[in-house]
Amino acid sequence: MTDVLSIEHPREGVKILRMNRPDKLNALDIELAAALHREFDALASDRTTRVVVLTGAGRGFCAGLDLDGYGEVPDTEQSGDVHRTLARQEDIASLVQKIRRLPQVFVAAVNGPAAGGGFALVCACDVRIAAESAVFAVSFIKVGFSGCDIGTSWLLPRIVGAGRAHELMLTARKFGSDEAVRIGLLADVVADDQLDGRIDTCVSDLLAAPPLSLALTKRGMWLSLEMPSFDTAVEFENRQQALTSVTADQAEAMTAFVEKRSPTYENR
Repeated sequence: MTDVLSIEHPREGVKILRMNRPDKLNALDIELAAALHREFDALASDRTTRVVVLTGAGRGFCAGLDLDGYGEVPDTEQSGDVHRTLARQEDIASLVQKIRRLPQVFVAAVNGPAAGGGFALVCACDVRIAAESAVFAVSFIKVGFSGCDIGTSWLLPRIVGAGRAHELMLTARKFGSDEAVRIGLLADVVADDQLDGRIDTCVSDLLAAPPLSLALTKRGMWLSLEMPSFDTAVEFENRQQALTSVTADQAEAMTAFVEKRSPTYENR
């Protein structure tokens, strides 16, 4: 655990990363970003964690960039203004790139406001579930920047469609969880006091899949959004199926399904 990021292990194969700057609605600064980077880098070689829940402490998920100051990326003190600004930008944006590349399935448990960079973190996750009180906003254009930031211009149109994404990014208006689930940003919305239970159910559903099958499905779903043709996607799927079909866990999953029991996986 660090001061700005709490790390919990509620059960085998699951890690909860809780952004912990509640007085700032968990706004991103250099310290919080560095803590997230460390955990993401560790997950890249973690063969035991299969699901990561990303959430916030207190009443917010993440309010985006800390407008009181992000801080300086290490070793850029002697760089020019453009170089320091680019380094800060890349430090934040690479968080969502790492989430996309990691084999673990990321579940966003949106417990409150998610704006700007916090909204981008939500979009980068694989499954997004929110409390009724959650509020969303792309935000970037409201503070004078381009509305296209931290991967949002690529992620949001693919999640909710181009027309709706354009409107949300150009206006930066706030919208609630009811609209977020209606347009497809969220998989589900529940009462605030039911969010933990709903996330736990989702995690159980994810853990019911064999480890390799889960990781490859995440990879395949995102990569398919970048593939040039239907036939390319089918060829890619064929190879995923060939890989998973020869694992011991696939045989166990099928046997358990037929026998109507819970499977026991060995990640083999």
